[in-house]
Amino acid sequence: MPLSRLVLYVRDVEATAAFYATHFGFRVERLEGDRIVELVPADGGAILMLHPAAKGQRPGQSLAKLVFDVADVEAFCRMAAERGLPFGPVHRADGYCFANAKDPAQNPISVSSRAYRQGG
Repeated sequence: MPLSRLVLYVRDVEATAAFYATHFGFRVERLEGDRIVELVPADGGAILMLHPAAKGQRPGQSLAKLVFDVADVEAFCRMAAERGLPFGPVHRADGYCFANAKDPAQNPISVSSRAYRQGG
């Protein structure tokens, strides 16, 4: 059974929706009367569901990180920085690299070339 949806609890639903639409190409979908905003990926994959955070939830309080597959991490990070999303340093691992950032709700995100590594 494939993973199809992830819920992110956020303080500012609109800012977070704009962030993922701008930087990762998600299409924003809203149903009238529904407080959840769905972000649908352009190229398939899991839908992100943005849910208003409860008052007791702290920004960035998370046990998960969203990882986006990109073939060229350094090029993606340069383009993201030009659009206002700075990533931290590019880390090199076993045949791939990755870099980390945070969304407007302080949820950790990463771009990684792991899916494109050779022999793995």
